[in-house]
Amino acid sequence: MPSPVPPPRARHLALAVAGMRVTLGLVAMVAPDLALRPWVGRAAGPERRVLARALGARDIALGLGALVAARRRAPLRGWVEAGSLSDTGDVLATLLAFGTLPRAGRILVLGASAGAAAAGAVAAPAL
Repeated sequence: MPSPVPPPRARHLALAVAGMRVTLGLVAMVAPDLALRPWVGRAAGPERRVLARALGARDIALGLGALVAARRRAPLRGWVEAGSLSDTGDVLATLLAFGTLPRAGRILVLGASAGAAAAGAVAAPAL
């Protein structure tokens, strides 16, 4: 499927999402409670921190993979597709638990995840 976005704009979009992904991943690693609170609320326990840090590591890997590929002038498309797929998983997970999640947080996470997934889906074909 051809992208409705020209290649230079697709690259810019992909790298912006990658940068945000690394930032969110770093926050999740350093301050897991802060990163996870909008999504799942104030649930206590070490399991919560493990989950946040695991998701943070995923986002750091995907974001840095795209940024390093861009710096090396290597293909970005696979990194962008992988990030979009992981964001789609976040959308699905949020929808499956929607009624049990904090009201404002579920909308925020759903919007951010869906937006990042859509950005990747639109940008990837042009990369």
